[in-house]
Amino acid sequence: EILRAGDTNHDGQLDLGEFIEYLRQHEKTLKLMFRSLDRNNDGQIDAYEIQQTLSTLGISITLKQAEMILRSMDKDGTITVDWNEFRDHFIFNPLTNIEQIVEHWKHSTFMDIGESLTIVDEFSETERKTGSWWRQLLAGAMAGAVSRTCTAPLDRLKIYMQVFAAKQKLNMAGVWMMMVREGGFLSLWRGNGVNVLKITPETGIKFMAYEQYKKLFLTSHSTLEVHERFVAGSFAGVTSQTLIYPMEVLKTRMGLGKSGQYMGIFHCAQKMLRTEGPRAFFKGYVPNVIGIIPYAGIDLAVYETVKNQYLQAYGRSSTDPGVFVLLGCGTISSTCGQLASYPLALVRTRMQAQAVIKNEPQLSMIQQFTRIVQGEGWSGLYRGITPNFMKVIPAVSISYVVYEYMKFFLGVTSK
Repeated sequence: EILRAGDTNHDGQLDLGEFIEYLRQHEKTLKLMFRSLDRNNDGQIDAYEIQQTLSTLGISITLKQAEMILRSMDKDGTITVDWNEFRDHFIFNPLTNIEQIVEHWKHSTFMDIGESLTIVDEFSETERKTGSWWRQLLAGAMAGAVSRTCTAPLDRLKIYMQVFAAKQKLNMAGVWMMMVREGGFLSLWRGNGVNVLKITPETGIKFMAYEQYKKLFLTSHSTLEVHERFVAGSFAGVTSQTLIYPMEVLKTRMGLGKSGQYMGIFHCAQKMLRTEGPRAFFKGYVPNVIGIIPYAGIDLAVYETVKNQYLQAYGRSSTDPGVFVLLGCGTISSTCGQLASYPLALVRTRMQAQAVIKNEPQLSMIQQFTRIVQGEGWSGLYRGITPNFMKVIPAVSISYVVYEYMKFFLGVTSK
């Protein structure tokens, strides 16, 4: 990035003159950053000023966290940073504004593992004014579409194992072969169309609902605390899941369908409406909504914990955690969230599939839960979780790459 910024003649090299000029210009930029942080103009940046500056960007941190940021720059142990310390810390870092430091630790939009229960991203005032927020949401939606399509076979394998593996006493390989024999290799993507289609309305509804729920907490202060963000995000998740839930049911029905059973999404919907009535589109709704709380709460809490542990261990030497640390934090937090909410997801799928299984009783959430535990044991509540975990790493990796390319294509500055 230094080469790209300093190479004024675009020859792919940085000669001494260009390097000196880059340092001169970058020092001017850093001076402006320092002055914007030094709110009382005393020539020193303290923890309170760091906290206030990040607050104006929509990021809420404690004074202790602000002190940790200062310690990464503080050479003389005063817990304040003067201009020389600030310049020496950032002179070889091509950051051009304080928002770029904050951006590294946003709970990233691109992390799409096929689940729809994550807390929506925070966007700074600058991102809102420039319109980059909707470009980031669009980039995230495109990343999710590609990621879900690439991992669709594992998602359908998970659904089949949740519904049929216990009854037919099949392992993962047996279920895979059963699907391929029934409909061929392309049938592994059955139900993926509706899974991709629901990304855009779901993301849009969740974001707009989150903005409204945030207003309930912003009467006494300007930014949300972590627990307030969790509550507002959970309510937004419930709102979006309620409005798009029929598409979730259609995805499960099409994924479990036989070859030729449905001509498409609308044919599946018509058939359900005609034979089962409108209530069929909300089967499994209750466990799905309840699952938002453990998933979103644990996902957010684990992400914050892992992030803070990393900062405490390595934050003194760098403000940028790097791609692999960022992906690792998101993967660990999402996996923990899945572990907590998976039994509810299993019950939801079983309830959605009741009508398509011959002689299957129509059970409530509690009855379905009891039946699984009595018939399959407690481990039965995690039936199909292996393919679910198998898709996490490829899903996160693919969505990250696509997200970065889409941000570049849409004109959003890449991280």
